Amino acid sequence: MPIHTQIGHLPVPPEVVFDWYARPAAFERLTPPWEDLEVVARDGGLEVGARLELSAPLVGPVRTAWVAKHTFCERPLGFTDVQESGPFASWVHEHRFHADGDGTKHVDRIEWSAPLGAAGRLAEPFVKRRLETMFAWRHTRVARDLARHADAALEPKTIAITGATGLVGRALTAFLTTGGHTVVPLTRHRDRDGIFWDPLGGEVG
Repeated sequence: MPIHTQIGHLPVPPEVVFDWYARPAAFERLTPPWEDLEVVARDGGLEVGARLELSAPLVGPVRTAWVAKHTFCERPLGFTDVQESGPFASWVHEHRFHADGDGTKHVDRIEWSAPLGAAGRLAEPFVKRRLETMFAWRHTRVARDLARHADAALEPKTIAITGATGLVGRALTAFLTTGGHTVVPLTRHRDRDGIFWDPLGGEVG
């Protein structure tokens, strides 16, 4: 089966890297903007047995469910998820974080096989290029986010933001959440999660 390995260096200890991955919205933070992946359901975090269900594009407007289950988890070494069902014939993704001088050796190893047997193997070069591009982007994203949080050196805070459901608000929420902060949306709708906010009436709460 084809194997893709991505190796990088992160400027923080393995425990910090593991905790970043374990926080809510890490997957959203790791999804490149060009990948049309939607989180449908979560059951747990990184622990063994936790599951993540995604909606992924298949052909044109047709989508398919992609369900991954965690089969290994050890802080700070890393975790492993395998595809229970989805677009690949098989998919095993190992996330490993090894102490490396003053930081962490960041390793993603994906062992996968395309569906449809011999016909699917014709798509392997395309999938390889896509994985190379995706994981290069992911490693850059993680390194930059962790460096920003380390530079800020903030204790965990509760932060209220407006526009939490918008494009910028969702990205900001994911960034702050993976940094260990709690984000509370300010909303103009009383029936939504968060703090009600009426800027014209001067009401908050």
